[in-house]
Amino acid sequence: MESKYSAIKDIILKTIPGVGNFETSIKGVRIVRRNHPTEFMRCFYNPSCILVLQGLKNMLYGKENVVYTKGQYVVSCTDIPVSSRVVEATEEKPFVVLILELDSNLISNILLETKLPKTPGANTKALAIAETDEELLDAFFRLAQLLEKPLSEQNIMAPIIIKEIYFRLLSGKMGNQLRLINTNGTRSNQIAHAISLIKDKYSEKLNMDEIAQCVNMAPSSFYRNFKKVTSVSPLQYQKQLKLYEAQRLMLTGKYDAASACYEVGYESPTQFSREYKKMFGQPPKKDIKILTGVS
Repeated sequence: MESKYSAIKDIILKTIPGVGNFETSIKGVRIVRRNHPTEFMRCFYNPSCILVLQGLKNMLYGKENVVYTKGQYVVSCTDIPVSSRVVEATEEKPFVVLILELDSNLISNILLETKLPKTPGANTKALAIAETDEELLDAFFRLAQLLEKPLSEQNIMAPIIIKEIYFRLLSGKMGNQLRLINTNGTRSNQIAHAISLIKDKYSEKLNMDEIAQCVNMAPSSFYRNFKKVTSVSPLQYQKQLKLYEAQRLMLTGKYDAASACYEVGYESPTQFSREYKKMFGQPPKKDIKILTGVS
């Protein structure tokens, strides 16, 4: 397995120009490289499988403090707010991960085809870490090899290999979480639909009891299960979405703090600045200067 990790790492490092987050020529496949440790940063993990090829990262997820490193993979079943930092990375041995975005429709289709059983009473959290087995690593190795092939071959072979990876994930240690999120009628699936509703209307004043009704859940059950899946309450989730989007807007250079504040649904710049600082550690203007390297 060691040789395959090295081979995947060597292939993907040849496809990117340096440090950063990069799309690849295969739809849904991304690469992240860091040459130095970083401070904790707030972000959302989208539905994805993250294969760690080198280095180590620390992640705060709800009340959990976890690390993941080479030999492990991370599965995020839905959009999850976390704080994370790169702990081990140098120019000679950078932190490198290969990320495969997850398509809920494809997962649902595979579940119908294979009729994989649900595991009763297992973990329902939407984000978890597991050791990579040889079959999953081999599928990722073949996916990485495609990056060196012509686009015509990528277009034919990538969907086949990606479908295999999905099957390996669903039948592996964290298959239960993926099954629950993507099986109609389960509590986790209802929460996933609620997350979609909140994302679509994140800048509006939302009544979370009405969101619960939209996904056919009693409010008490909705609040309890939402926190089980995401580690935060529905209102905290919406607030983090607002602030994360405000940060993204300001980073484009087209919005200042005031315009971003109103764009994401805040009515009070003072409240926006206070909550932004609490989440990101700095007031909006200073935070964007730090992130963009502007003195």
